[in-house]
Amino acid sequence: MLIQTWSNVVVESLQKLWMDVIGYLPTLLGAIIVFIIGLIVAAAFGAVVGKVISLLRIDEGLKKLGVEKYFDRANIRLDSAKFCDRVVYWFLTIAFLLAATDILQLYALSSFLRDVLSYIPSIVVAVLVMLSSVILANLLERIVRGSILSAKLHSARFLGALTWYSIVVFGFLAALLQLNVAAAIINTLITGLIAMLALAGGIAFGIGGKDYAAHLIEKFRSKVED
Repeated sequence: MLIQTWSNVVVESLQKLWMDVIGYLPTLLGAIIVFIIGLIVAAAFGAVVGKVISLLRIDEGLKKLGVEKYFDRANIRLDSAKFCDRVVYWFLTIAFLLAATDILQLYALSSFLRDVLSYIPSIVVAVLVMLSSVILANLLERIVRGSILSAKLHSARFLGALTWYSIVVFGFLAALLQLNVAAAIINTLITGLIAMLALAGGIAFGIGGKDYAAHLIEKFRSKVED
C-alpha cells in the first residue's frame, strides 16, 4: 500500500512536469521565432544603413580632415559604413532579444537588456563628440599655426599643439560625461585642474613678476593721483 502511494506520487509529479514542459513549448517556440525574425530584420536594416553611409562617401571626407591617421595608430580601419551597419544590427538584435525574453518572462534579463538599449545612444553620441573634437582640433590647429606663421611670430608649433590638445581633452571629458563614467570625479578633476592652473599662475606671477606688478600698481596710482 505504501509503495503504491509512492508510485502514484512519482507518476503524478512526472505527469505534471511533462504537462508544464508541453505547455511551455509554444512560448519557447514563439520566442525563438521572434528572435530569428529579429536577426533577419537586423541584418537587412544594417546592410541598408551601411549602403547609404557608403554612398554618402563619409570616409573620404574624414580622410581629407586628417582623421584616418588616428585610426591607423590604433590599428583600426576607418570604415564608417561598417560601423553604422554594426550599430544598427546590434541595436535591433538586442531589441528583438528583449522581446523574446519578455515572452519567456525572463524579467531580470529583460531589465538588463533595456539598460543596454538605453545606453547605446549615449555611446553613439560620445563617439560623435570625440570625432567632432578631433576634426575641430585639426582645423583650429592649422588655423592657429598658419596665422602665427603668416604674422611672423614665434611658437607657432607650440601654440598649434596647445590648441589641439585643449580641444581634444575637452572633447574627451565631454564624451566621458555623456557616458556617465564617474561624472562626479570628472567634475572634481576639472575644478581641481582649473584651480591648480590659477594657483600656479598666481604664484608664478607673484614670485617672478612681483617687480613688474609693483611697477604697474605704481603707474596706476600715479595716474589716479594726477
